[in-house]
Amino acid sequence: MSSTKQVAIPNVVLQSSFSMPVIGFGTAAFETDDGDVHKQAVIEAIKVGYRHFDTASVYGSEQALGEAIAEALKLGLISSRDELFITSKLWLSDNHPDLVLPALRKSLQNLGLEYLDLYLIHWPMSAKPGLFKASYDDENDLVPFDLKGVWTSMEQCHKLGLAKSIGVSNFSINKLEHLLSFATIPPAVNQVEMNASWQQKNLTEYCKAKSIIVTAYSRLGAKGTSWGSNDVMDSELLKEVAQAHGKTVAQVSLRWLYEQGVTFAVKSYNKERMKQNLEIFDFSLTSDDYQKINQIKQTRKSVNNPTTFVVADLFDGEN
Repeated sequence: MSSTKQVAIPNVVLQSSFSMPVIGFGTAAFETDDGDVHKQAVIEAIKVGYRHFDTASVYGSEQALGEAIAEALKLGLISSRDELFITSKLWLSDNHPDLVLPALRKSLQNLGLEYLDLYLIHWPMSAKPGLFKASYDDENDLVPFDLKGVWTSMEQCHKLGLAKSIGVSNFSINKLEHLLSFATIPPAVNQVEMNASWQQKNLTEYCKAKSIIVTAYSRLGAKGTSWGSNDVMDSELLKEVAQAHGKTVAQVSLRWLYEQGVTFAVKSYNKERMKQNLEIFDFSLTSDDYQKINQIKQTRKSVNNPTTFVVADLFDGEN
């Protein structure tokens, strides 16, 4: 067993009655396709205390994550796969009623697992079946999205025991309303862009009222990505708050998310930052801190991801 000090991460209870760690470890490292890099990062993350791992078919990291889980079991870092919470996501080209179950089975095969803890519809849109690309640059690549049919298949995945919980990602209030109008099993989670410069107050209030847990991605503004910005990490207001608490801007940003009652997935393959991202439970933000954070200019960054063109009504004009 590693002697690395572990941080105890709190859990939230999903509508499905299963517990999910509030902090997940993201594996969407598009800057590298080196499976060994992914694998070693996950093993280090397990050593410092991460138990929730977030992947997706489009990330290309499922196999490496699965290998890391197997290695962690072999090394005795965990005693059972059941100690982990594994999330994966359904991509656009499989976002069709008859392709959901095969896509999930493929993800499970990649991961070497018998079930997922959480399976999400990655985006509320569909691409042509079989047209698997990380980004779509032709409007003709997209086809009408049959949400009712796809969700029925998601529910079947749950009933078969292949996904303990099911949910969505990048869904607006309007799309959640539509989904809830016919869902037999409501979505446990809605994973969306959320950070201090895109606070999603209306959406988080709606989800809270409907007992849908929000998971934030781009929690630090996705600095360095093609669609992200420096608005969070370079914020003078956040720097002031961080200095007052003796914390980093990243830690303050993550603490703010935690205090909003949302969960989030962090992503750093740097060992020291892995630890720092967990060191957010030993301080609280003050009313003065909130006054500063509420002054930060609000802008959605992920406007049309995962397409290079604007998709009409993707977010239904919500802010």
